[in-house]
Amino acid sequence: MNNQHCKVGAVKALNKEEYSITALEFLYQNFIEKANNIQYANTKLGDFFESKAQKLEKLLNEF
Repeated sequence: MNNQHCKVGAVKALNKEEYSITALEFLYQNFIEKANNIQYANTKLGDFFESKAQKLEKLLNEF
């Protein structure tokens, strides 16, 4: 087997061509739920999930 290497924390940009609308909607709902579940703890992780959800919402509105 060959070794596979990846950067820890590497981020892949979302674009319209790679994802279907249903997959984007699922990701959006998932991030919203995570943000709501963690936000009461006033953590940066909740803010991160919320920002991801906002980016997905913007991408969905472009369709």
